[in-house]
Amino acid sequence: MLGEAETLELIRSAKKGSNDAKEALLVHNTSLLKSIVKRYLGKGVEYDDLYSLACMGLLKAISGFDESFQVRFSTYAVPMIAGEIKRFLRDDGSVKVSRALKKSARELNKYIEHYTAEHGCQPTVKELAAAFNMEEGEVVFTLGSGRMPVSIYEQSDYKDERAGTLEDRLPAKENPEDMLDRMLLKEAIEKLPEREKKIVVLRYFRDMTQSEVAKAIGVSQVQISRIESRIISRFKHDLTG
Repeated sequence: MLGEAETLELIRSAKKGSNDAKEALLVHNTSLLKSIVKRYLGKGVEYDDLYSLACMGLLKAISGFDESFQVRFSTYAVPMIAGEIKRFLRDDGSVKVSRALKKSARELNKYIEHYTAEHGCQPTVKELAAAFNMEEGEVVFTLGSGRMPVSIYEQSDYKDERAGTLEDRLPAKENPEDMLDRMLLKEAIEKLPEREKKIVVLRYFRDMTQSEVAKAIGVSQVQISRIESRIISRFKHDLTG
């Protein structure tokens, strides 16, 4: 992939209408595009179609990117690319958003609506994360999970707002592929039954042994081992297609 300085130069040229610059950005981000596409294979859409959607997402990211916010382009582009694919899959009926995720998205948007009415501007991703005790990447993922009144990709209605979209405010600390993995892992966990979700939390977020989890859940260690194997197998399928 290109260095950040070279990427910015190409983005500037692309925004001025250079098709060669757009082509160069697409070519040099091929590995990133492929890494995102492979996570959506096996969902009823051909690879070539998914790749075309990913390219569309990258072109939208080029158009909407604002370097003044000092966010790495790849960090900005990953949710845009994944969002383009997920919107298509959702519209096509291939992906169902969980009730819990829908509820969280409704609550976030209700908060955004009230905040905007009171302050005359939309809250930042950081403010939303603090208000709902969520990580910033989780806020972005949740807002992008459905067709909500306020989209992270929509331009602000307030002309004096520095950041054009909520997505512009996403920090650049995470590796893009790690960020996407976290988004998909969150979605996979949300789909689990309550008992399985609790096992995942105890085993992998609280570092408890299978025996300790078995005691907490009230089943045998062998049962926990079997359930855990089943969950891992399901996660592998969801994350890799």
